[in-house]
Amino acid sequence: MRVALIGYGLAGSVFHAPLVSATEGLVLDTVVTSDPGRQAQAREEYPGVRIAASADELWERAADADGENRLGLVVIASPNKTHVPLATAALTAGLPVVVDKPLAATAAEARELAALAERTGTFLSVFQNRRWDNDFLTVRRLLADGELGEIQRFESRYERWRPQLKGGWRESGAPEEIGGLLYDLGSHVVDQALVLFGPAVRVYAETDVRRPGAEADDDTFIAITHANGVRSHLYVSATAAQLGPRFRVLGSRAGYVKYGLDPQEAALREGLRPGGADGPAWGEEPEHMWGRLGSGESPLTGGGVPVPTVPGDYPAYYAAVAEALRTGGPAPVTADEAAHTLAVLEAARLSSRKGSVVAV
Repeated sequence: MRVALIGYGLAGSVFHAPLVSATEGLVLDTVVTSDPGRQAQAREEYPGVRIAASADELWERAADADGENRLGLVVIASPNKTHVPLATAALTAGLPVVVDKPLAATAAEARELAALAERTGTFLSVFQNRRWDNDFLTVRRLLADGELGEIQRFESRYERWRPQLKGGWRESGAPEEIGGLLYDLGSHVVDQALVLFGPAVRVYAETDVRRPGAEADDDTFIAITHANGVRSHLYVSATAAQLGPRFRVLGSRAGYVKYGLDPQEAALREGLRPGGADGPAWGEEPEHMWGRLGSGESPLTGGGVPVPTVPGDYPAYYAAVAEALRTGGPAPVTADEAAHTLAVLEAARLSSRKGSVVAV
């Protein structure tokens, strides 16, 4: 299946292009970008790839349903504000679509896209790749095995130390840009919490703009009360001078603490690819990075038992997309699931503004 990738910035060049190219049954056919430098980069990294300056060229090709130029999938990895209009155009043209997170600015927009996909009978999925992080997969395994007992509190941190602004739309305070960490890293940590513990009923949040000259939130805390009683405490920050544990999961029987980030993004940035012969097996991390399971002792002083980390598996996302397109099966991440995440993010934004708990 020929794949067209819209956008060749960080998301397009580091995540989507390599993962699409590594997936059996998919081929990166076209990169859409108007930037001459990125056009040259795409040609160098993927010799033979077609370059389009505008997504309109894709909709024209959609009419060639039986020709050799037929597209099997459009991946939207362009700036957040373009997600809804581009996804709408692709679905209207009858083209299957993957959209990078966040799918939209609001849950209502996400549900409208889901309804459009259903009306047109067209595939739509959202790239929530951190469902395939190594630490998240490990937590899912521990929960499935019942090793933690009844979960009481889930803590998740995606923290960075970036005291200097990088600029660009991701740090813009303009509402139409959908920038800031709440919708960026917050999309990941909220999605993970909902996958693990189900729907949210109440949300409390604190969003701050801390760096000089910053316009969008760069230090945010979200507290979710799930319908099953579990409480999730989620932190996303660009201003953390000391990084906390990526996960701390506390149960009635034991707790699990894990430091450090999944290695897949770093590997992709370094030019490594799934299935490559160089380096360690894809998604695996060294033993000294394993989390620890136990009770009553600090993992920093050797308490608890080391738990082998399940290898991360970003390639599984596009493998599932390819399988769904072949068989008509379900998307690995649905627009309705994205809408639930966006409803929590909207509630968090409102909670921060009001300084109170908001029902979802």
